[in-house]
Amino acid sequence: MTGLSLSGLALFAAALAVAAFSPGPGIAAIVARVLGRGRHGAFAFTAGMAIGDIVWLTLAVLGLAMVAQTFHEVFALLKYAGAAYLLYVAWKMWKAPAAAPDIAPVALRESRLRLFLAGLAVCMGNPKTMVFYLALLPSILDVTRIDGLAFLELSMVTLSVVGMVFAFYVGVTLRARRLITSAKAVQRVNRGSSVVMAGAAIAIATR
Repeated sequence: MTGLSLSGLALFAAALAVAAFSPGPGIAAIVARVLGRGRHGAFAFTAGMAIGDIVWLTLAVLGLAMVAQTFHEVFALLKYAGAAYLLYVAWKMWKAPAAAPDIAPVALRESRLRLFLAGLAVCMGNPKTMVFYLALLPSILDVTRIDGLAFLELSMVTLSVVGMVFAFYVGVTLRARRLITSAKAVQRVNRGSSVVMAGAAIAIATR
């Protein structure tokens, strides 16, 4: 096992960072969720999305783009499952009662496993992620020459890059959320987040 050169890893990390930072349905879902529900569940949801990136990386490295096309129905099901979850969350946010910011998230607790699986489904159905790993990645690296060590290196870089990107968006959104100081503002944020979340669901389902 030889792994990748430092320059190769740096090129991959830079390309992934640009793709991950650019706004899309996944980022919209994270921002809307944190705005509407705060810190609770953010780690589980983003962890699911990060593992989704690893799944797409694995498919690209193993040359399974044709398999992804062959099992289009399976990926379509994941896509619609992720979109359906986002729509469900959007509806819950819209219906959430106007409460003081410090107690608003309490009544909205969810299973961390369900949040993880929801994040995974959102990532697997995200067209931006599909395009990066199945179309752009082969133009950045020769995926046919990636060995076990190189795959491990790419996986660690992937988790590090997307982890930092997700943490950045969660942190910025939490800061913005702290500016909310009234129950009426909470309701407005919930409904605004609901609209953003629904938009992300539609973007995922229709591409």
